[in-house]
Amino acid sequence: MSTVTDPIADFLARVRNGTRAQKPEVLVPYSRIKAELARILKDEGYITDYSIDTSAAHPCIRITNKIANRSSAIAGLRRVSRPGLRRYVGADEIPRVLGGMGLAILSTSRGILSGREAKKQKVGGELLAYVW
Repeated sequence: MSTVTDPIADFLARVRNGTRAQKPEVLVPYSRIKAELARILKDEGYITDYSIDTSAAHPCIRITNKIANRSSAIAGLRRVSRPGLRRYVGADEIPRVLGGMGLAILSTSRGILSGREAKKQKVGGELLAYVW
């Protein structure tokens, strides 16, 4: 069995591959941080729904893609802060993705938040990913 050195990048790659292949569902191994990323994607309207399946020996997250007019709501995903180079931003330095049309995801002291929510709560943190 292989170990994944960057589980967040693995999560984003699986979602990206599933949306490009127009798969209705994507299965991702479960962890709390991946469940929080899926929650943010659902709250921001990039996926239809997600559920945590604990019936198997290894729990997984089942993500239902939002597909309309034969295209996915997710056009792209990019990992920003990675194990080799961490990227931290302050509350006033949170970037706008695609001029406000995209989403920045941050890991803050108050949990995993979207860029808009982090600005609203005036907290900074590690910039995990961009979604557009």
